[in-house]
Amino acid sequence: MMPSPLAASRTLATLGGQTMGTTWSARLAIPSDLDLHRLHALLQGELDRVVAQMSTWEASSTLCHYNRAAAGSWQVLPEDFARVMAAALRIARDSEGAFDPTVGALVHAWGFGAGGGTPALPPEQTLQQARARPRWSQLALRGQPLALLQPGAVQLDLSAIAKGYAVDLLLQALGRRGIDDALVEVGGELAGRGRKPDGTPWRVLVETGADEHATLPARVLALDGLAVATSGDRWHRFEHDGVRYGHTLDPRSGRPVPQAAAVTVVMHSAMEADAWATALTVMGAEAGLRFAQARQMAARLVVASASGIQEHMSERFAALLAA
Repeated sequence: MMPSPLAASRTLATLGGQTMGTTWSARLAIPSDLDLHRLHALLQGELDRVVAQMSTWEASSTLCHYNRAAAGSWQVLPEDFARVMAAALRIARDSEGAFDPTVGALVHAWGFGAGGGTPALPPEQTLQQARARPRWSQLALRGQPLALLQPGAVQLDLSAIAKGYAVDLLLQALGRRGIDDALVEVGGELAGRGRKPDGTPWRVLVETGADEHATLPARVLALDGLAVATSGDRWHRFEHDGVRYGHTLDPRSGRPVPQAAAVTVVMHSAMEADAWATALTVMGAEAGLRFAQARQMAARLVVASASGIQEHMSERFAALLAA
């Protein structure tokens, strides 16, 4: 495709920085005279707002304040936090608890996340105590003012949905500035819209989960109005007595999900894709693929087993590869 005269006046710019204990980046097709410093400040400000509201690492965050709140109290939430919680509770319901925003105590028990120390196999009593806390079904969200019930001892952890929401926020902020061609990434979650200056789409390589799975065929997606999120155990895991334990926990058993290499979900919303990638990981390859097929969800599941690496794709995901 030949670039149009308008495209020829644009340039490819890259911005990036630190957020949520990881990195963010934005690749933009923009006029060459655009002030990148102001644009960077705008995007960093959006991310800082998410951290101030939903971080488990910042003791002053709205989320940490909620986790310390008294039983039976209603905690007023800012709009972003309330929007994420509404989605989290809906996905928890639709996944029958495979996704659960109340896993904070379990995350801490296994040594993952803020204040958890070194990841390690926890005592059984510690696990039972964490599992005994109220779950997502005991939460209630109300409006005017937006507030969330703290039933007592609930420890929220939105790590499996907040990064995706941040990606959506950045694209929205860019859109308000008239920038309709961008590829945005936060901690590995991505969303793309529009085209590069040369008129070609934003293309991304789908993660496999670990270097030892590099023998799998490369899967490339074109992102124009789509977001892709991958849940896997590549970066956060430990071994005990020869057994690998990843950071994705099954809220129902209280234990890490076995044999989860990588689950990728493609949707229009990065927030939705982020949460559903975790939910399908928890369900497992067979149930997760069946669920994705039934809901016409674009999903790819890579599973490591004794017989080797297995790749499973929903029909919708395979169709995107061919597009």
